[in-house]
Parts: sequence; C-alpha cells; structure tokens
Amino acid sequence: MRWRNFVAVGDSFTEGMDDAYPDGTYRGWADLVATRLAAEAGPDFGYANLAIRGRLFPNVVAEQVPAALAMKPDLISFAAGGNDVLRRSFDPDAFVPRFDAVVGRLRSGGADVVLFRFADVMARLPGQRLVAPRVTLLNRVVGEVAERHGAILVDLYADDAYLNPMLWSTDRLHLSAAGHRRVAGQVLTALGVGCDEEWLMVPPHPAPTPWLAARAADLRWAGQHLAPWIKRRLTGRSSGDFVTAKRPVLGPITLD
Repeated sequence: MRWRNFVAVGDSFTEGMDDAYPDGTYRGWADLVATRLAAEAGPDFGYANLAIRGRLFPNVVAEQVPAALAMKPDLISFAAGGNDVLRRSFDPDAFVPRFDAVVGRLRSGGADVVLFRFADVMARLPGQRLVAPRVTLLNRVVGEVAERHGAILVDLYADDAYLNPMLWSTDRLHLSAAGHRRVAGQVLTALGVGCDEEWLMVPPHPAPTPWLAARAADLRWAGQHLAPWIKRRLTGRSSGDFVTAKRPVLGPITLD
C-alpha cells in the first residue's frame, strides 16, 4: 500500500448522497474506499472528505483544492462540474482549460489523482437535449486530462449497469447505496486494491411500470425533487448553503 492518506474533493457525488448511515449522515463511495484503504494501510491511515453538495466547479477549486493540497495527500479524488452542466450559464470554453489546470495542480505535488467520467444520469431526467451534449463534453475532457496528467480514470459512463434505476436514489440524480458501492468497487479496482465482490453486484432491474403508474410517479418526482431544485435556481440558493464538509481534516478511519 503506497497510500498513507486520501483526500476526497467535490460535490454531492463525493459527499455520499443518498447513501445514509443510520444517523442520517451520508456515507458514499469515498468513505467505503477510505475504509478499505485503511484496512490495508493500518491505523495510521488518514482520510478527509471536503466535498459539499451543490458546489459548482469554481467553488470546489477555490475552497477545497487549496485545503486538499495543504494536507499533502498521497491520493486525491476530484469530481466536479456535474452541477455546472445543469446550468444555462455553463461556458465550455472557460471550463476546459480550468479543469486541465486544476488537475495539473493536484498532480504537481506528486499525489495520485482519481478522476471520473460521469454515468449517464440524463437518461432519466428532463432537459436531455440541452444537458446531454454538455455531459458528453465533460466526460471527453476528463478522459483527455486524465491521460495528459497521468491521473487514474474511473469510467462510469462506459458502464451500462448505471442505466439500472436501482443504482439511483428516488431523486433520480444521486446514487443509491447500491450505486455508491459499485463506484467504490470500481475505484478500488482502478487502484489495484481488492474489494468485496458484493459491491460490484447490480440489483435486478425493476419490473416494467404501467404507463399510468409511471406518469403518476413522474408527477410525484417533479413535486418532491424538480420543483425545489428549480426554486433554488430562481432564488440563487443551493442545497449546500448551510452544509460543511463532513471530514474537513485528515483523521483515522474507525474500522467496524
């Protein structure tokens, strides 16, 4: 084990929504990865998770990247930009060089960096015509930057298992517990570290929903999840406005 510590940087994907611990806080793939790495490295292994839901790429870069670099980690995960592509203000011409530059900064200290090509979340969300080309661009850039800087790429987009709705939470945007376990397994595989085989197992697809029941489910989803998201956009709010990082400093992992 060449990694003695791990710092996770990003937004809700890395914070762990919607994979809840019994106390209601979020676990997610990064906690699972850290626990497995700690089991290999021993009690001195350190883990920090700076990710906060709703954070846009510029906020992640300005707030989390300097804090992560100050910890001088051996391993950093960086996943950002997913919230940006959902907004009309997204500027691909500005985003591409900034993404390349920040990965260069993360790699410059000698840390291994894990990057992600995002799964096809738009298959189950409205606005596909507008957003899907942006997700394609983001994933292309991530792949090119990973190759350019020697980062470790985890390609979730190439995994058709994420088309299974059972890997997603009821809000259709965040991963379920099963989804987070699968991501953790894929990260550990990319790192060359073994994982519990059950983490990579995919639940059976749900039975087809009758048309009327599916439309009723769409209406419930729009009221419970889409409408609040639109309201936050209109009022300039974020789901993470009053949220702080769950593990802001490097610390040991408690193994069960």
